[in-house]
Amino acid sequence: MTTTSGPRTGPGPTTGPGKTGEGPTRPVGTGEGRRLPLLDVLRGVAILGTLMTNVWIFTAPGGEWGVLAAGPAGGGLSGSFGEAAESVFRLLADGKFLSLLTILFGAGLAIQYGSAERRGQPWPGRYRRRALFLFAEGTVHFVLVFAWDVLMGYAVTALFVAWLLTRSARARRRVMWWAAGLHLTVMGLLTAALALNGSEAAGDGAVSPEVVDLYAHGSWSDQIAFRLENAVALRIEPVLSAGLLVFLFLLGVRLLRAGAFGSDDSGRRIRARMLAWGLGLGVPLNVACAVGGEDWFLLGRYAAAPLVAVGYIGLIGALVDRVVRPGPMTRGLTSVGRTALSGYVLQNVLCALVSYGFGLGLAARLGDTWRPWWVMALWAAVSALLLVGSTLWLRRFSAGPLESVQRWALRRS
Repeated sequence: MTTTSGPRTGPGPTTGPGKTGEGPTRPVGTGEGRRLPLLDVLRGVAILGTLMTNVWIFTAPGGEWGVLAAGPAGGGLSGSFGEAAESVFRLLADGKFLSLLTILFGAGLAIQYGSAERRGQPWPGRYRRRALFLFAEGTVHFVLVFAWDVLMGYAVTALFVAWLLTRSARARRRVMWWAAGLHLTVMGLLTAALALNGSEAAGDGAVSPEVVDLYAHGSWSDQIAFRLENAVALRIEPVLSAGLLVFLFLLGVRLLRAGAFGSDDSGRRIRARMLAWGLGLGVPLNVACAVGGEDWFLLGRYAAAPLVAVGYIGLIGALVDRVVRPGPMTRGLTSVGRTALSGYVLQNVLCALVSYGFGLGLAARLGDTWRPWWVMALWAAVSALLLVGSTLWLRRFSAGPLESVQRWALRRS
């Protein structure tokens, strides 16, 4: 999970890795050596936003396995005030910030390609080591902390897209839209299967008592063993969404090279269009999928949500553009964005310690009595800790702890 937000984003007409002959790709308004502050803010929002979805996984009966066994949960669009609040909270987050994070990862990959081009270094070259190290980090994270890790899928996709960056722009456009088409086809077929077969295709809506007890009272080693025994099923999301990952990575590359993250007038115009189209199309589609019920969950999370993520970029960009002088919130989000890898892992560690039986076990103790309010409070508390902690950390260190470990390991490799 890169936190780089350097300036130049692509090769010139006949130089650099791959010599693609695409012509200049430097975004307007991003000068040599200048960071793109909006990227750090967006990355910080994406990290805290992914927790808005994951916090419900940590606090549900059966934890990580409950997503597969019981299917998507939520209060529905009607019912008690608590159920309505949970539904809105989920609707704002589910799939949107993960898509946003994926787009930003693609943008970061393009930045690293541009950096290699400026230095005259071969590509992918040493980037392969970075991607493989990220895969190793993701594997450790999956085994020890959280089954729904995104790092492993990002690492595999990054290796493929890194190679694509040496191809022509036309070849990348073809791959990008073929990946989108393949993804929508897969999601459409799976949605049709859910609609036709109902609970037989999605699970019977209940988690076995043994699994519920494992997460409520089991030891850390028991959970690790469970993840390893069920690794294939728990790793199904990045396989099913491989087409979406490729599409969003390449979308991030295109947006960066178009100047969508710049602070100039051109960048603001692009973001205004992203806001209008992303929210204008994505929100109605997402609401329609929510109204359609659990059978439409896949299209909501993996088709409508990425559109909303595009709108979120425009919306957050518009808010940042109106900030005359950065305040504590902007500085905090920037700090979280610059320590994205550390923040992503830490928030999952904290939620596991609070929710599961080997820690405080609050998921079982509080149960439905205080749900959804204690879950939302957990998200707010962990988010506040990351905002303050990352800001204080960067006052003394230049990078997050896991980012520093990554740099040290890559220098020695």
